[in-house]
Amino acid sequence: MATINKVGRNPKIDKAVHRYVFRLTDKENSKFLTLFEQSRMDTKAKFIVSVLFERQIRSVQIDKGAMEYSIKLSQFFAQFRAIGVNYNQIVKILHTHFGDKKTIHYLGKLEKQTIELAELCKEILALSKRFESEYLLKKGKI
Repeated sequence: MATINKVGRNPKIDKAVHRYVFRLTDKENSKFLTLFEQSRMDTKAKFIVSVLFERQIRSVQIDKGAMEYSIKLSQFFAQFRAIGVNYNQIVKILHTHFGDKKTIHYLGKLEKQTIELAELCKEILALSKRFESEYLLKKGKI
């Protein structure tokens, strides 16, 4: 007895056999394509069906500039924490290996650098607040 090989796709239970055609102007087509891209759907047909039957369409816009800014800011704060750890280690080394005069001298230099770093941090925080208020909140990104 010979076996029958089944090849190909399994037949769909509810085939989509009805077809509709419509035409768009250049302006309408541009808007349609923009909405389609924002929906992140696989096919235009699925997108159209979801719009027609009022299914919820989710569009997520990712602002790469804001994302990059956030990443850089996170990296900066990680470096800032690392500097704090190094600061503590330097102070311990100064107290254990040097005399009082040298320790005071080096701590003075370290204090000047710390003040500069604190001012820089204040500037970065001010810029971040300005970026958030002028760019992110106005565009509804947050």
